[in-house]
Amino acid sequence: MGQHLPDFTEPRWFVCHTKPRCEKKFADLLAREKFAHYLALIDSVRRYGTQKKVFTKPLFAGYVFAQIVPEKKTRVYQQDLLVRALLVENEAVFLRQLEDVKAVCASGYEAALHPLIKKGTRVRVSGGPLNGLEGYVDDPVNPKGIVVSVDVLQQGLLVRLPLESLQPLP
Repeated sequence: MGQHLPDFTEPRWFVCHTKPRCEKKFADLLAREKFAHYLALIDSVRRYGTQKKVFTKPLFAGYVFAQIVPEKKTRVYQQDLLVRALLVENEAVFLRQLEDVKAVCASGYEAALHPLIKKGTRVRVSGGPLNGLEGYVDDPVNPKGIVVSVDVLQQGLLVRLPLESLQPLP
């Protein structure tokens, strides 16, 4: 099954996409096999009636970051937890960003995922009365909303929406 990983001659970092709800098991496998890895975990609070329970969950659901050595690359498939592994192209940038994620997780501050949307990205509205509407982002730094095209008039209609309600289109 090691054919899923590309050929490489020195240890490389991969973004490992796991099967659903298998991130912690996969991280345990990586630890047993002595791979450098990181699973970003955050605290989550759940209420059950009057009781409050705190548990940890992955910040990036379905993903574990791992440095894989070529000689042991087939071992990441031994428990059938891995769906695919994506090679990190720019390791210097990745490692700096990984340190930032580690610092945020260790800080104790509340963290939540936020879509990274660039100007001009085509998006679809999810939820609300405009559910399914498509347009493009006008300016994510100072968001005013999305622009809905009316091509026949060569005009655009700016709709003010929060970025959280937008899903990037492929």
